[in-house]
Amino acid sequence: MRASVQPLILVVEDETDLVTLLTYNLEKEGFRTRAAYDGDEGLLAAAEQRPDLILLDWMLPHKSGLEVCRQLRRSSKTRDVPIIMLTARGEEGDRVRGLDSGADDYITKPFSTTELVARMRAVLRRSAPAMAQESLAFADVSMDLAAHRVRRAGRDVHLGPTEFRLLRHFMQHPGRVFSREQLLDIVWGHDVYVEPRTVDVHIRRLRKALNNDDSDPDVIRTVRSAGYALDANPD
Repeated sequence: MRASVQPLILVVEDETDLVTLLTYNLEKEGFRTRAAYDGDEGLLAAAEQRPDLILLDWMLPHKSGLEVCRQLRRSSKTRDVPIIMLTARGEEGDRVRGLDSGADDYITKPFSTTELVARMRAVLRRSAPAMAQESLAFADVSMDLAAHRVRRAGRDVHLGPTEFRLLRHFMQHPGRVFSREQLLDIVWGHDVYVEPRTVDVHIRRLRKALNNDDSDPDVIRTVRSAGYALDANPD
């Protein structure tokens, strides 16, 4: 969130009535808004003016929200922008697919504006850069917190906002095992309900980004029935 400027929220949604309702309520809560009514328009809007957060509908004309999310994550301009997926699809498998595509949170329609705003504020707080230390290092992994940049063995590692926060926490506490519940509280926050399985999805994405190929040792250790830890010798 940019200091002293109202956060800009890009609403990518094809239901005109819902866009009107969201725009009214979000602006009443102190946000600026911009609307896009299909996937291509949403991608263009995000590229033209980088938003602070994107509310992205799953079912969109021309291009699905999942594909829009993947393209946003591939772009250097928008890879770090928090994304909340809005959808009528409430099955667990759908939630996992949404998270796997790069979304940071997932809310099922119909939803209350109060809950949506609470989740948005939580995501915006979590995505704010960490201020105390400017860099962290562990084994061949380095993090520049000020520049929001990660490198491993000299190559750039591209992470979404949630994976960045997970890695930052692990690197601040190397070797310590954290349960899924602890990671949910630390990385996602106490005020938003997120299923424990969500942690597994983001750990998998973090591993995929860190491990460029089979020659890279996996620095994330899974501790059965306990959780995860950062470990230079996970075996």
